Amino acid sequence: MTEIELIQACKNKNPRAQKLLWEKYSPNMFGVCKRYVKNLEDAEDVLVEGFFKVMTKIDMYSGNGSFEGWIRRIVVNEALMFLRKKHNFNRTVEINDNLDHKTTVTIEDELQAQDILNLLSKLPTGYRTVFNLYVIEGYKHREIAEELGISINTSKSQLILAKKRLGILVNKQEVNDLQ
Repeated sequence: MTEIELIQACKNKNPRAQKLLWEKYSPNMFGVCKRYVKNLEDAEDVLVEGFFKVMTKIDMYSGNGSFEGWIRRIVVNEALMFLRKKHNFNRTVEINDNLDHKTTVTIEDELQAQDILNLLSKLPTGYRTVFNLYVIEGYKHREIAEELGISINTSKSQLILAKKRLGILVNKQEVNDLQ
């Protein structure tokens, strides 16, 4: 079954097609959920809620752009809604733009995907969320600020602090690996 046929069958509420859609896309989308939500059970809940929206809103998919990208956007938005309910992002600390913005460790180049997920899970929710949105999803700070209801400077500071914390965690991991 082609992707177009799968989408059309899902629009027609075909249970077999819905199951195929779940099997094809849920493993990758679960990885997306785990990047945002620490607890595996909560990540599973976000995934299920996201796919429920995918199935109920599939008529809204216009065929423009990647279908997987459309699903990813829904899952990310679902994760952000979950985080907004659980965490007050406005309680984060803002810092000045005068900080040294250089990070000595290029995390994406040095670690495998699972290592990154493990390290991301150790970050506070605000840091992890902004890092995911900016570095992995490609959002701009203005978009992040709007999505999370925070200032642009808070978004920038959370990213800087996330990178610094990740650098510290990477250095600790390297020391542990040497022992």
